[in-house]
Amino acid sequence: MHGSAANSEKQGIQKNFVEAPGGNRVLFYFAIIIFRLVTMKTRHFLSLMDLTADEIRGVIARAIELKKLGKSAPKTLRDHTMAMVFEKSSTRTRTSFDIGMTQLGGYAMFLSPGDSQIQRGEPIRDTARVLSRMVDVIVMRTTTHQRVSRMAEYASVPVINALCDRYHPCQLLADLQTFTEHRGEISGQTFAWIGDGNNVCHSWMNAARLLDFKLNIATPEGFEPDAGLIEACKDYISLSNDPKTAATGARCIITDTWASMGQEDEKLEREAAFSGYCVNDALMAHASGDAIFMHCLPAYRGYEVSEAVLEGKQSVVWDEAENRLHAQKALLELLIIK
Repeated sequence: MHGSAANSEKQGIQKNFVEAPGGNRVLFYFAIIIFRLVTMKTRHFLSLMDLTADEIRGVIARAIELKKLGKSAPKTLRDHTMAMVFEKSSTRTRTSFDIGMTQLGGYAMFLSPGDSQIQRGEPIRDTARVLSRMVDVIVMRTTTHQRVSRMAEYASVPVINALCDRYHPCQLLADLQTFTEHRGEISGQTFAWIGDGNNVCHSWMNAARLLDFKLNIATPEGFEPDAGLIEACKDYISLSNDPKTAATGARCIITDTWASMGQEDEKLEREAAFSGYCVNDALMAHASGDAIFMHCLPAYRGYEVSEAVLEGKQSVVWDEAENRLHAQKALLELLIIK
């Protein structure tokens, strides 16, 4: 329960408490306690579905504001501490969270696999409970969604999914901010995903159903997104094995590397399967005349994207990368500030 709904519920409880006869006030007293426990529940960000559409729009608006303020932004997270538990390598995610927390007045602590006892077999549930007594937020970048979900299950502070095999929600906040800055309103637009039906694609699918836009997805046969997620998002997505069909009329073309971290041994097989899925000038020509190009990076020129597109005038990848900083600062404020 959030926002105006929570306030209305609170006002109703308070009104009934005042008007309740004698002994019934005890029941209303306990109702208030229960209400507070429910509404003060720790919030996590494991996927975009953990936020409402209005909250996502609020994060985007705040991110844009923080970007304009730059280093003059208020230190809203002064004396707050963030633990970054990273089991996978990172450039943009680590840098943006670390610097973002610092710019907001807080402190960021990085724990690589060799820095914590998780690598030696300590259960995630134990790490979660220990860190929760020392820090204000946990950012986890890991292999499986089960692991970050386990961290959230036992943590009493917010847990943020900084990437797992199923979702990459922080990337989507930056992507949505970038589109808003360059093209305005997101709802009602057409986006195209070209390539692997991976964790970033899954997060784009969630964004489509939350923010009411169309997502055309083109993948080679056998590399489609998760079947359950396809069913959940079926009213907002279209699937094909033809990049040109997906790109037609889209105002934004998105791709990602063909072989994600942990899939290096599949590289040659994937290169063969994804032949014809390179986002080049010919494919961009099928999109809307004012279409922009996004890629979460790192990019492999000549594979999923051509040099000309990545470095061309339609590319917004460098704004997209920078916006990881601003979008995550807005997210941290939302989750930490009570």
